[in-house]
Parts: sequence; structure tokens; C-alpha cells
Amino acid sequence: MTPCYRGHHRIFMNLLQSKKLLLTKWTAVTPIAKDKHFLVAKVIQPELPLVAIEWVEMEAIYSKTVTRIDWRDLRDDSLWRQGWV
Repeated sequence: MTPCYRGHHRIFMNLLQSKKLLLTKWTAVTPIAKDKHFLVAKVIQPELPLVAIEWVEMEAIYSKTVTRIDWRDLRDDSLWRQGWV
């Protein structure tokens, strides 16, 4: 994992432990099915305990639609912003 020194990214990198990622708030840069604000509703745990997490389920705040994404997509500022912007 490459260190990132831009302000909010340092905080973000610390959030990526599965327990801390759960229930965090996110804004989709491009709305997904007209939804823009999401919560991490579930962190999909791998079958093997020593394997890193790969997937999270994002729940839209208004429609309650659940979308599964690769958690690494949350690091991409062109896709997601931390918090409800």
C-alpha cells in the first residue's frame, strides 16, 4: 500500500480496518441509480482469516439499495468522497 500524504487520505488509510470501515459515510462522485450518499453497511469477510478484505456493501441512504464494491474503490477520489458532501 503506497502512503498518501494528502490531508484526508491519511485519516482514510487508518479507516480501512474492517471494524472501522463499517458504517462510515461516503458520497459517490457520480450518482449510482440516482443515489449519491451511502453507508458501508457490511464488510464482506474473506473465508480465510489471514486474507485481506476485498468487498464492502454500500447502502444508499434514501433508496436503501445495496451495492457491492471492491473496498479499494473507496480510495479513488474520482469515484468516492469520504463523508456526505
